[in-house]
Amino acid sequence: MAPLSRFMTLGSSSLLLFPLLFLMLAGDSWQAPHNPLSVQVQCLESHLVVSVQKDLFGTGKLAKTEDLSLGPKDCKPSALPEDVPLVIFEVGLHECGSVVQVTPDELIYHTSLFYRPHPIGSILRTNQAEVPIECHYPRWGNVSSRAIQPTWVPFKFTIASEKKLDFSLRLMNDDWTSESTSTGFQLGDTAHLQAEVHTGSHVALRLFVDSCVATLSPDKNSEPRYDIVDFHGCLVDSLSDSSSTFRAPRPKPDTLQFTVDVFHFVNDSRKLVYITCHLGVTAADQAPNHINKACSFNKSTNSWFPVEGPPDICRCCNTKDCGSPNQSRGLFPISANPWRRAAPFQQQQIGEADITVGPVFLAMNISHHTPQEPNPDFVEKYAALSLGLSLIAVLVFTLVIMALALLFRKHNSAS
Repeated sequence: MAPLSRFMTLGSSSLLLFPLLFLMLAGDSWQAPHNPLSVQVQCLESHLVVSVQKDLFGTGKLAKTEDLSLGPKDCKPSALPEDVPLVIFEVGLHECGSVVQVTPDELIYHTSLFYRPHPIGSILRTNQAEVPIECHYPRWGNVSSRAIQPTWVPFKFTIASEKKLDFSLRLMNDDWTSESTSTGFQLGDTAHLQAEVHTGSHVALRLFVDSCVATLSPDKNSEPRYDIVDFHGCLVDSLSDSSSTFRAPRPKPDTLQFTVDVFHFVNDSRKLVYITCHLGVTAADQAPNHINKACSFNKSTNSWFPVEGPPDICRCCNTKDCGSPNQSRGLFPISANPWRRAAPFQQQQIGEADITVGPVFLAMNISHHTPQEPNPDFVEKYAALSLGLSLIAVLVFTLVIMALALLFRKHNSAS
């Protein structure tokens, strides 16, 4: 039983969740998938993503999307084009009739993926299948005998111990008014991405996108990979032949929007792309600097410019030396107060998270020439013209033969 998804946490001071994935195959009356990788699950902070290969049994026969459902409530998958070899379910942990089991050490969410093929006429050629799915979240608790601390404990410590930051990364529609209902793109399109942090009742925070990488799997370290944002907020994709840019001004300090021109990996037939971004926050009143910035490249001026702050904070985007990749942005500094130094989680990078959006489907737009039906009037005129030209050609040929015959006779008479 090994974890198949990255570390995430839920917003609670007494409960931390580490998602682990367990897959169990059903009993004798159900056919089990031949390839265990045909069903993959990501157990995330508040929801799970189930990716199902249509070639579920490895036989070459593709399952129909309408034959697959999730949970006792038969939740339907996300909408994807029919030629995509995957079926994607993205649901909340408590949705689709899932059951939660509480043990002394874990929270366990139970659900199942169902394959129920519909008969063709009166015959059925494929067995049904069920893949039970469990997401295990170990429970951690911290108990202290210290007295209640005074109310003047600053926000920077409170947020570190309560851990209520909720990060998100979403695909938006073209006018940024709502989340996009489609994840399908074609080359030449522009993807609109919006990163946010929800702080509840806490004071204002300013969000930054440290880095973003595009990959062909949810693993941000997989190959091939393409860096979109790097060096603590430099949108390096804007250096290429693209119009990718951070959008200024921000709609809110806790929101950052940017566009990316759609692309694909050369020499790879896969059409699904995942974008993983490392997000972080500072206090809203903290001035932007070379670590906390959002910089795009302006080709007309051949220079970098920030969403906010002085232009010189983007200067390190040219040198590619904006601090180490893991350098903390300093939202939760270690205090000189010994009580705060001993506080749990104080030295963890609590104001940062990796968030993945995807899979994004790329449709390769191949144009096919379809011959058009000829215009009937044009056909009729063309036929008449062809007939006329044919008659003229026959007449000319006949006259030439007759002329040659007369010349031949005259020549014979003269001789």
